[in-house]
Amino acid sequence: MMQQQQQTGDGIPDLAQLQSTMHAIELACSSVQMHINPAAAEATILSLNQSPQPYKACQFILENSQMGMAKFQAAAAIRDAAIREWSLLTSDDKRSLISFCLCYVMQHAGSPEGYVLAKVSSVAAQLMKRGWIDFTAAEKETFFYQINQAILGIHGVDVQFSGVNFLESLVSEFSPSTSTAMGLPREFHEQCRMLLEKDYVKTFYCWAQNAAASVTRRITDSNTEVPEVKVCTAALRLMLQILNWDFRYNTTGTKGGRNAFLPGVRGHSSPKKSDCTIVQPGPAWCDVLISSGHVGWLLGLYATLREKFSRGGYWLDCPLAVSARKLIIQFCSLTGTIFLSDDGQMQEHHLLQLLSGIIQWIDPPDAISQAIEDGKSESELLDGCRALLSIATVTNPIVLDNLLKSIRPFGTLAFLSTLMCQVIKVLLTKNCEEGTWSWEARDILLDTWTTLLVDSTGGTELLPPEGINAAASLFALIVDSELRVASTSAMRDDDDDDLYYLQASITAMDERLNSYAFIARAAIDVAIPLLTRLFLERFAALHQGRGIVDPTPTLEELYSLLLITGHVLADEGEGETPLVPNTIQTHFLDTVEADKHPVVVLSISIINFSQQSLDPEMRASVFSPRLMEAVIWFLARWSRTYLLSEEIRDSTLNSGYQQQQQHSRKALLSFFGETYQGKFVLDIIVRISVTTLLSYPGEKDLQDSWRELANAFANEQTFFLLNSSNQRSLAQTLVLSASGMGNLGASNQYVRNLMGHMTKYLVELSNKRDLKNVAQQPDVILQVSCLLERLRGAASASEPRTQRALYEMGLSVMNPILVLLEVYKHESAVVYLLLKFVVDLVDGQISYLESQETAVVVDFCMRLLQLYSSHNIGKISLSLSSSLLSEAKTEQYKDLRALLQLLSSLCSKDLVDFSSDSVETPGTNISEVVYFGLHIVTPLISLELLKYPKLCHDYFSLLSHLLEVYPETVAQLNNEAFGHVLGTLDFGLRHQDTEVVNMCLSALKALASYHYKERGAGKTGLGSHASGVEDSSGNMQEGILSRFLQLLMQLLLFEDYSPDLVGPAADALFPLILCEQVLYQKLANELIERQTNPTLRSRMASALQSLTSANQLSSTLDRMNYQRFRKNVNNFLIEVRGFLRTI
Repeated sequence: MMQQQQQTGDGIPDLAQLQSTMHAIELACSSVQMHINPAAAEATILSLNQSPQPYKACQFILENSQMGMAKFQAAAAIRDAAIREWSLLTSDDKRSLISFCLCYVMQHAGSPEGYVLAKVSSVAAQLMKRGWIDFTAAEKETFFYQINQAILGIHGVDVQFSGVNFLESLVSEFSPSTSTAMGLPREFHEQCRMLLEKDYVKTFYCWAQNAAASVTRRITDSNTEVPEVKVCTAALRLMLQILNWDFRYNTTGTKGGRNAFLPGVRGHSSPKKSDCTIVQPGPAWCDVLISSGHVGWLLGLYATLREKFSRGGYWLDCPLAVSARKLIIQFCSLTGTIFLSDDGQMQEHHLLQLLSGIIQWIDPPDAISQAIEDGKSESELLDGCRALLSIATVTNPIVLDNLLKSIRPFGTLAFLSTLMCQVIKVLLTKNCEEGTWSWEARDILLDTWTTLLVDSTGGTELLPPEGINAAASLFALIVDSELRVASTSAMRDDDDDDLYYLQASITAMDERLNSYAFIARAAIDVAIPLLTRLFLERFAALHQGRGIVDPTPTLEELYSLLLITGHVLADEGEGETPLVPNTIQTHFLDTVEADKHPVVVLSISIINFSQQSLDPEMRASVFSPRLMEAVIWFLARWSRTYLLSEEIRDSTLNSGYQQQQQHSRKALLSFFGETYQGKFVLDIIVRISVTTLLSYPGEKDLQDSWRELANAFANEQTFFLLNSSNQRSLAQTLVLSASGMGNLGASNQYVRNLMGHMTKYLVELSNKRDLKNVAQQPDVILQVSCLLERLRGAASASEPRTQRALYEMGLSVMNPILVLLEVYKHESAVVYLLLKFVVDLVDGQISYLESQETAVVVDFCMRLLQLYSSHNIGKISLSLSSSLLSEAKTEQYKDLRALLQLLSSLCSKDLVDFSSDSVETPGTNISEVVYFGLHIVTPLISLELLKYPKLCHDYFSLLSHLLEVYPETVAQLNNEAFGHVLGTLDFGLRHQDTEVVNMCLSALKALASYHYKERGAGKTGLGSHASGVEDSSGNMQEGILSRFLQLLMQLLLFEDYSPDLVGPAADALFPLILCEQVLYQKLANELIERQTNPTLRSRMASALQSLTSANQLSSTLDRMNYQRFRKNVNNFLIEVRGFLRTI
């Protein structure tokens, strides 16, 4: 063991002073943890850091204190003081500080306070780097001799683990991307990095390799986890860290950066979502990494443990398994001069050895994907996909394809196609969302194909015959899947803002479509005829089904086909005229006649179809604006490459082409050239473009016909023959058109004239003495339904220019609406329309209304809710809800959803208010009507019903609004109702929809911050709801804030969620911690105690400390502190979530 040296200053404090200092720091740390006068406590700790030469006191604290956090702060003070005073310290002082830290780490290697050891180890690494340039080789060797002795395991497993961890800290400190700031120039860090790489990095790798090998037998022979596991895991992690080093100085024996064009490296800039790090350590590393059998040992270790623990699904995600797989993946990226100049034989053998082990993780794809769906971890399959991407990055398609043939009856490309086909099938059958394993695997495999197929010039690599067949099969499945998605999307319900899919931009899909194009071009002989056949089938289906079947699914399929085909046939060009893709030029060599060339046949088919848009009848019945967008986009992209191409003149000058290639190329380019069909096609494209523009004429040309349409809609009975959605859409469109009129008065008068006859009819109908009899007549029900749809459309078109007229429209029918609700209480369809009209009216008007008008609307809503409640309309039994298995049956819940939307709209008044006066008047009690509505709605919402997406979204939207605007209203609910609300919040936090979870987090933030602020003002806040109450059985129930604090900590640390939720979760967690500080401290201590690995325990304690204290965080709930806490949470999760999720 290393001998401790202590000579760090002239003054020697007496024992009483040292103990006094230690007690002061312990008290300060305790105060910080308990949030008792944290400012004074932090000042005490800071004084230790800033005091001159505090080394004796800090060493005394480290050796004698019983409080881990005090020791942590003492180590930090040594670091800060030493870096600050480095130039003032003697050589002996510097060596003594480093020796003390190393001795401390080794002597206390078995300590449960891992975070203290990690801190001291980090301090030693930083001080060693600070003096690296000044220390002699002998001084460095003295330090590393002791480290090597520890890593050899001479002093036991704990010391061995600490030695490996120290090297990990040292390598991290010397890497510029992870080094600690020291106030020194960049050149200092670069020089340290150069010297370490030159003299020690390879040595460290060998030490880690030996450490892992020394404990392998003990691990494989044991049926339970043994202490040696942590040594092996740490060693593998260190080896991975070293292979991630950005080698610069030993790659070719001279200083130089990484050369992306070294043999075996595919240097291109293709669009990729996934990426891998190329490893090029140079020829000096060949003996350690290649010829030593190290790769075989690593694969054998993983395979042995994998087989041994195959029944324990958890093993795949344990730290040892994860570290081993990551290291294996990194070996797949090994390339450059480390391999001998033997025509790639050594590298091929290396990759084959790796692939032989990796194939077990991903083959057979169907069985593995099914196992994942049944609960097996997906991590091994995803790592297998990443390994394939890494191999593809350092080799070419032919070499890659041959690798698998030596151990399987098929090539690697065929397997890659099979694997991706299986992933796509899972995506289709499971309707997987972004963030799922199949989605991630699809992206990685697409990147693998892109990496393989794009050469260094941006062209497409040639594949072997089996590879072409594999690419063809894959492309066919890709197109089929895209067409299914397009067809399905066309049938979505358009009643509740589900049209977002139709607005998806071509640019947003460009990256994925480019990858599809590379795959298609690899099998161009199959892809072009396939696309031609699919287009012709869709064209025929449109003509055969005109006037008989809904064309929307077919139109959506054509939209997708146009996008895919446009990317296959032509490139973007990026400012230059794009050439015909090389694979298209060099294929179809047996084609001599221009009009028979497959690309010409496909292009002409699309142009002929597009030309039909010139026919007004076809344009009206087939060519939607969305389809025309794709048509124009395709023609623009296609014409830049093929139309009147100048390339045909250049092609005759290139004598290097074979005669057959020249004829085929000439046939393709000449067909759309100036002397053949080019001018004719150009004329068609111009006419299509002009017609498209003229299909949207200007305001002046439309005014007369628009007035005629508006007058007919308001007065003629024939328009009642339109279906309900068309009634609503036409009313909305006509009202929106008022915004383009010359002045405010004209706009409002236009709306009054348009809607006046309709409101008058409803008023007159509601005043009839025999209304109950008249209202039940079928023609009256139909007319009332049509008028309500029109009122809905008009109300949803509310804008500032027409707001006054629309408010008057709503005001005039308020009493009739209540009368009709009474009359039609047994007609659920009419009740739904009445409620939806009120929802649209309130949503469009509430933010503009003055206080008196708001009072009128609120009073009307209260009467509406009371009437609805008195008839118990829409009440649903929980036993019935569980039997709802189809979307059609959920129609009976639309009135419930409408009530949710109505209450949300009322809540929004306090968030968005454009009125000129305050709504805080005695006659404007929005909270009262919301409170009443909540009592109506809450009992009807079951967890079973919340499984229906639209209802779920509306409910949590209301809850989020309600708690943000009227938290005191929820606090007044009785225990049963309040418990029901919290039960749904618990459900929502575990929901798969990110937006739902986000709304629940907003609701929690509002609830906790309300309680914290109320308690700070001396009020009760949530009262018994926060402290806990007895249930019906007399058992004490946990308080809601403590319950959700634990739930949120569990979610953030251990469960899967979108990264977009971290910020909202932090906003909810901050006030929850402030409300439940004692519980939070208990949870924090439990997290620390759960870490059996000393390093992880250290990291956890340090991260928890920073979570609530870093960035000058205070206990005030203001915008600045929320931002600070968000930053703290991000840093906290980066630090601890990885190892918590793998334990």
